[in-house]
Amino acid sequence: MTTTGAPEAGGAPAGPEFRRPPRRRSIVGPIILIGFGVLFLMGTIRPDFDPWWVFWRYWPLLLIFVGLGQIFDHYWNRNPDGSRSHAVSGTAVMMIVLLAVVIGLGWHGTGRSWDNSRNWNWGHRWDDRNWGVHVLHNSQSIDLQGAKRVSADIDMPAGLLRLSSGSNKLLDANFDYDDSDGKPAVEYNVSGDLGQLNITQDNSDHTHWGGSTDNWDLRVAPNVPIDLKLEMGAGQGNLDLRNVDLTHLEVHIGAGELHVDLTGPRTSDLDATLQGGVGSAFIRLPRDVGVRVNASGGIGSVNAHGLQRDGDAYVNAAYGKTPATINMTVEGGVGQITLDEE
Repeated sequence: MTTTGAPEAGGAPAGPEFRRPPRRRSIVGPIILIGFGVLFLMGTIRPDFDPWWVFWRYWPLLLIFVGLGQIFDHYWNRNPDGSRSHAVSGTAVMMIVLLAVVIGLGWHGTGRSWDNSRNWNWGHRWDDRNWGVHVLHNSQSIDLQGAKRVSADIDMPAGLLRLSSGSNKLLDANFDYDDSDGKPAVEYNVSGDLGQLNITQDNSDHTHWGGSTDNWDLRVAPNVPIDLKLEMGAGQGNLDLRNVDLTHLEVHIGAGELHVDLTGPRTSDLDATLQGGVGSAFIRLPRDVGVRVNASGGIGSVNAHGLQRDGDAYVNAAYGKTPATINMTVEGGVGQITLDEE
């Protein structure tokens, strides 16, 4: 006598009542192909729309939406026997939503491309992280306008900042910036003998994925006393302040790399503060000017070359013996600090 549904070798049940329904083929792949097709079709319909730029900017959304779809399928779209409870998977639904989001973002201005003021940075290497972005250029010069001293506030969300002396005016600025990050703004006004210089970039309405391509090159007058404050979200700051008449320096940086050069003669005291979660900071200090550096907070390591430990501070041999002194404070979660006396 035979028993319908008796288990076969290995424990797998036999018989028609134990047969699983055939698995449905996933439609995620076809949806992705349709999405690419729609993007490239939009590129042919609208000459100012660039599908490659949209993909380069928003590709992390693909990972996010696929993950959300997988979570939905695992927890809410399964029958007790492991089969799907709905004909369409959550991943497929998420791909459709993603396609609509990306097309909407591109159609409403984030996929703009080639015209006389935009260009592809084809000349950059693949590892520069700026392949296929739209880099614009802007130059500005600011006269001193009779000011005897200047307070300068620089706010750069992300990118590469170079600041040095060498301008015949108060400021000569060259900006290379991603179109989607917004155009840097320079404002200057004078009240009495004090000039107020503000350099900002408003990118609050722009989603930023990956590394920034923004590149600011700022040159200031060498013979004007400047109180300098720098706010930088992420990237690299190269501050060549050897010939800048600094009266105060304050730097806040979120993450990245910071190079500060304070070598050269000094006729007045300088108070300098460095704060933030810097990955690494390299600070060049003068040998012939007294220097004291206080390091506190979550700092990983301090490498001092030419300076001696004095309690919680580092001092050079000229400290307390020169008319001018550099007093520097380093606070926050700085990963590594290198102090070089030259």
